[in-house]
Amino acid sequence: MEADWEFEVGGDAPVIEARWAGFIDLQRFPERALQLPEAHELPAMADALARLNGVGSPVWTAKCDVWPVTGRGAFDPDELDAPPGSAAHAIACYIDLMDRNDASRSNQKWSSPDAAENICKRVCSLLGAIPFRCCHVDLVIRRAIIAPDRMALGITAYLTACGPSKGEARHTLQAALALFTDALCDDSKVE
Repeated sequence: MEADWEFEVGGDAPVIEARWAGFIDLQRFPERALQLPEAHELPAMADALARLNGVGSPVWTAKCDVWPVTGRGAFDPDELDAPPGSAAHAIACYIDLMDRNDASRSNQKWSSPDAAENICKRVCSLLGAIPFRCCHVDLVIRRAIIAPDRMALGITAYLTACGPSKGEARHTLQAALALFTDALCDDSKVE
């Protein structure tokens, strides 16, 4: 599986607003993941959100979205390791991820850029070892607003998948989302 990471923390770079006006605390109410519009659009999203917000997960989620990738040049089939004929349709999603320990200033795994970088490198390494085509994961380390008076680091995970049909692109994205969730939630591999 193709996977990359990068920092986007300076100047006008987007900032994750962790507890935005429509925020639903899926750590406390995991069943609400099934009610999200994104879960209706991409059923695997509900499972991923439930696991990412679960007790054993190193993260919690702040926001997500799903959209069709349309328009000429909207994605590069080579970046998705797509064989010829497999890139007629594409779909993408993102999930904003926050460190599970962000409430405890003394035990923050992502307290430094190096710590967030290490998580991204580990996840990308795990995903890169999986022989799975037609998809790409981009992890972007960003500043995040945890509370009105508190900034931290967060990670936006972008997943894009393609296929010869809309259904196959959707199926590939759902499988990629499950693989990504497995890689991130395996505590023995990601710290």
